[in-house]
Amino acid sequence: MRAAAALCAALLAGCALLRPDAGEALKVRDIIGEVASGARATPDDQRRQLAQAQQMYAAVPDDANRVRLAALLATLPLPWRDDARVVTLLEPLAARRPESALTQLAGVLAASAAERQRLARELRAAERREEAAEERAATLRQQVDALKSIERGILEREERRRPINR
Repeated sequence: MRAAAALCAALLAGCALLRPDAGEALKVRDIIGEVASGARATPDDQRRQLAQAQQMYAAVPDDANRVRLAALLATLPLPWRDDARVVTLLEPLAARRPESALTQLAGVLAASAAERQRLARELRAAERREEAAEERAATLRQQVDALKSIERGILEREERRRPINR
């Protein structure tokens, strides 16, 4: 029995040598599983899951814990979503070469967060333009009303100056 266990361990070690990124792929799978369960969790569970990921990253700031925390920050709903922190956490990892499963996931998450930031900036700019257009329209309405009032005053004066035909 011990020989079988030793043989199995040796075979697994040999497989790890043939595929050195297999352990990282398992980490990525676990991270994705955690993020998927977090997306379906209750708000209290989401908060706890995020707090746990933050504690894990603070204790051991390795790549896997960095991606785990960033993935939660990128996918959980507001108020826990923090795209700026996601980009800050992941950009150095996403730029690393050669690519691995973890750096590829980091790249996808960083790009997604950066795109959401860009869209939010564009939305704010569009809202500012819309507010400016509404202010301009209000100013123009006031000017038109003032011109109408002036026109009414001129017409009334002309009516008073005309001789009354009897």
